Amino acid sequence: MRESETGSESLGELLDERSHLMNLAVRMLGSANDAEDVVQQTYVRWFQLSDDERAAIERPRAWLTTVASRICLNILDSARARRERYVGEWLPEPLPTATDAATASAPAIDPLDRITLDDSVSMALLVVLESLTPAERVAFVLHEVFAVPFAEIAEIVGRSPDATRQLASSARRHIRELRVRPAEASEHARLVRAFRLACEHGDLDALVALLDPEVTSVSDGGGRVRAALRPIVGADNVARFLLGVLRKAPDLAVEELEVNGELGLVVRAGDLVVGTVSLGTESGAAGVADGECRIRNVWITVNPDKLVAWNRGAAS
Repeated sequence: MRESETGSESLGELLDERSHLMNLAVRMLGSANDAEDVVQQTYVRWFQLSDDERAAIERPRAWLTTVASRICLNILDSARARRERYVGEWLPEPLPTATDAATASAPAIDPLDRITLDDSVSMALLVVLESLTPAERVAFVLHEVFAVPFAEIAEIVGRSPDATRQLASSARRHIRELRVRPAEASEHARLVRAFRLACEHGDLDALVALLDPEVTSVSDGGGRVRAALRPIVGADNVARFLLGVLRKAPDLAVEELEVNGELGLVVRAGDLVVGTVSLGTESGAAGVADGECRIRNVWITVNPDKLVAWNRGAAS
């Protein structure tokens, strides 16, 4: 085989790592837009290397993973200051599946098509990951999701392997403390459908009955559109808030679609997606006499900057 053909194959294999890097960065940052920037910066740094420097890299995937992780760590370190300037509550970016979203007509090269939507990218976990320190989050994602050895993670976060192991352990403990026990997929789907019907019919009692007594609703408008600036707590308060919003916008259409890999709700105004709703459901909710599953969290994203992926291919 000629040298040029070998080089071409190597380049193709290198670019195939884009999917891996997107999956990595989305879980670290909770944003597909930021993840795309990270992937682009990572490849720029690769191609800035000399031929000899690239030839000396025995495992390109490990090199790319290290560089992308360090970029993510830098972004996470600066995120706190950016969040302080953010208008209202900040939520991770809701992710569509290739078949469910309006992106179905988007080009096949869309990196979002390559994001694996599993439990590690659920809205519930991404929200909890926001409470970790940057180093904890990087260590947790790399080790627990991508099985990167602690020795390699240590080089990324600038700590010893033992200290890095402690970071991951602290992250796991924190996540266990904050995450509720999710309902089974079939029960989650039942709650989503019942939630949608109660909202559509304006049935306050039915909606309250689906909610955990201490349910929390968080809305993310980013200052771009009107949204609740602070969390709303309590079944009656959340139910009245949701029904009040729908009464003011009777022309909205609500449909059940996958959001971050599990059934959620997508809100449309005509062909345009104007919001997504992810529900955190809990198995055996505390404070519920019958111990049935209830909705513990309502995450509403209406910031149009976070809905770009849902509207690719839609008419302007």
